[in-house]
Amino acid sequence: MRLLTTGLALAVTMTASTALAAGGTIKFGHDNKTDPFENPAHACTAVFSNLVQAGTNGSVKVEVFGSNQLGSAAEHVQQVRDGLIQATLTSTGALASYYPRVDVLNLPFAFAGNEATYKVFDGDFGKALAADIEATLGDVVVLGFPDTGGFFAVTNSQKPIANLEDFEGIRIRTMTLPSHQKIIQALGAEAYPLSWGEVYSGLQTGVIDGQMNPVPIISFANFSEVQKYLTLTNHLFSPYTFMINRAFYEGLSDDERATLHAAAENCVTASRGLSRIIESSERGLAGLMDAMEVTSLDDAQREAMAAATQPAFESHVNENLDEKAVELLTLFKAEVAKANAETYLD
Repeated sequence: MRLLTTGLALAVTMTASTALAAGGTIKFGHDNKTDPFENPAHACTAVFSNLVQAGTNGSVKVEVFGSNQLGSAAEHVQQVRDGLIQATLTSTGALASYYPRVDVLNLPFAFAGNEATYKVFDGDFGKALAADIEATLGDVVVLGFPDTGGFFAVTNSQKPIANLEDFEGIRIRTMTLPSHQKIIQALGAEAYPLSWGEVYSGLQTGVIDGQMNPVPIISFANFSEVQKYLTLTNHLFSPYTFMINRAFYEGLSDDERATLHAAAENCVTASRGLSRIIESSERGLAGLMDAMEVTSLDDAQREAMAAATQPAFESHVNENLDEKAVELLTLFKAEVAKANAETYLD
């Protein structure tokens, strides 16, 4: 696999100068399945691709490489920075090694609903986050924050989880983000970092008892085959970061850049729309309810979990990240509170 990844990366390198000389090919790498009706990431890239090519009359073309064809999510970020590919959607876990402050997004049990997440990432906080990512990395432009599938739920093979004490003795897979590990530990479970490609086999063999992901991801990853219980904790919302190589972006005309921004906005909308459709369809929660025992939490249960996890998370940020991260977290909390209040009023 490593040789294949290296070979593909070399192939991209060999064609990069040609693509740039032609002034118009965006090689777009991501790590999800290549079905726009099954996956929010590919729905996003499909919409972006079609709108860019139509809006520029073909002067800018988009070639999408899903399913890790060009490397892992973290490798995609470096490839965009190096100009080997021009665009990617990256998870918070993959971005964290380049931009540790992304961890502030993992404030647990923060949002009142999906509408509040849209307001936060399309508003002042999203603009501040994008600007800080661009300033820190230097060689990318952030075009938006598409939906990965909605709020995180927890699955496991051992028992229903409804209260804090139910987490005891459960080994739950997390990304390699320290904040995710702190959150799971604060809930009383054992955190077990594991790469995405090993999650299904880990659940199947019992190396891990459970995992956490949005409902659409749980569904298309077929975790119901190896998990019995699902709890709708809604404890995290973790968007993709849509980034493009700065040198490529700045080499486009003003009209082409405007088309890219408009297409990116539609890409974000498509990812959100498909996420909500999958969540409520047989491909999402409705289908999972036929295969798993599903538990919803009431306000008191969520508040107890929030009280257990939020102080641990904020201590992690204060102790391990820098002052700019603390500043971003302060803005994030303020914008979340405002969006939650507006959501209830709506």
